[in-house]
Amino acid sequence: MKVLFENPDKINGLMTLTVEKADYQEQVEKQLKEYRKKANIPGFRPGQVPMGLVKRQYAMPLKMDAINKVVGEQIYQYVRENKIQMLGEPLPSEKQVPQDLEGDGPFTFIFDIAVAPEIQFSLSGRDKVTYYKIAVDDELINRQADMYASRGGSYEKADAYDPEQRDMLKGTLRELDEKGQPKEGGIELTDAVLMPEYMKVDGQKKLFDGAKLGDTVVFSPRKAYPESDVEVSALLKIQKDEVKDHEGDFAYEITEISRFKKHELNQELFDQLYGEGKVKTEEEFRQKIADELNAQFVLDSDYKFLQDIRKRCEKKIGKLEYPDAILKRVMEQNNKDKDADFVEKNYEGSIKELTWHLVKEKLVADLEVKVEDQDVIDAAKESTRMQFAQYGMTNIPDEYIENYAKEMLKKQENIQPLVDRAVDKKLTEALKTKVKLEEETVSLDDFNKLMSEK
Repeated sequence: MKVLFENPDKINGLMTLTVEKADYQEQVEKQLKEYRKKANIPGFRPGQVPMGLVKRQYAMPLKMDAINKVVGEQIYQYVRENKIQMLGEPLPSEKQVPQDLEGDGPFTFIFDIAVAPEIQFSLSGRDKVTYYKIAVDDELINRQADMYASRGGSYEKADAYDPEQRDMLKGTLRELDEKGQPKEGGIELTDAVLMPEYMKVDGQKKLFDGAKLGDTVVFSPRKAYPESDVEVSALLKIQKDEVKDHEGDFAYEITEISRFKKHELNQELFDQLYGEGKVKTEEEFRQKIADELNAQFVLDSDYKFLQDIRKRCEKKIGKLEYPDAILKRVMEQNNKDKDADFVEKNYEGSIKELTWHLVKEKLVADLEVKVEDQDVIDAAKESTRMQFAQYGMTNIPDEYIENYAKEMLKKQENIQPLVDRAVDKKLTEALKTKVKLEEETVSLDDFNKLMSEK
């Protein structure tokens, strides 16, 4: 097979492949023999079907498959051997003319190839980059301790409703008529749960202030939630389109008042969070929280650092020229289910992310960053710990974390994101030794402000 690659402007590639009969015929003959062995045609024993009959039925589709296969293999082999940084998939060129595949060839196939622009930049110790460390102070520790106490809390019975405590009520809900009497055929619910503090209108909330067990409060669900049919329908156990038929007053007879109480900062809570006897005093508990926050904030600081490196590199390389026409066609191919203007709306953002991808690839190559299987496993374990930590589950045995991570890696859609995470982690560590770090300690609020800046 003859392959010709033209790339005069360095980004718009044109690949022409000339396929001879010898390039595909052996594969076709091999497949025809396999088909003959398996062909089940009336009047012939298996394996005894005349080859001429087999060819008439199967030769053309097998020939097309073989040509497609050899063309695809040759494109990627040429790209690989010649170190062409192809973006997306090759696309049939508008210069392609119809080929008579009934004949023996040669056949000519022309493809448009999007080639990545050449990127020239470097980082060194002359590049000063601020590394923001987040200060873990008493306020943050108190906030985290309070969150743990809330998660470990429980409801206890109360005699009177206190809006400051955000009490939860349970009672019987009855729809009233215009005279304030139970409405005939109206809604009546037992064990209806209500939290007045979350009503949208203060006047309706205050109707419950000081209410005691056995009291009846008259209120209007429609007035309490004037703009939310969803909340009214959920309270009254009806469909949203039925809300308009039940906009009057309801009587609510309180049968139970539950008050949420946070867990005390005691040994029981420490054991729940970290395992029996691992933390024994409030001082150790606070230190444990500080260690957790510091570990979490390192990830945040690293992310900010990598984003700042990105900005610096983008500034160094300036505006890159891309094969826009080809890349837009690639986007169209990959998003056939999207609106007609999808490409125009998203192209600029896509190019921005593509540029960062190319920059990161160059940094990985320049710094000789290597990611091993264990790095990906470690990324899966870190992701697993973070997922459990979101629910306050910090006392998960290592073997359980490892098994969960292995299950995560069995799903193909999880692998690439975890590989990317492992690459980012090792690249960040390598970059810290390449540029000059200027550490600056900031509060969490100031750090969040920095992250929100454009």
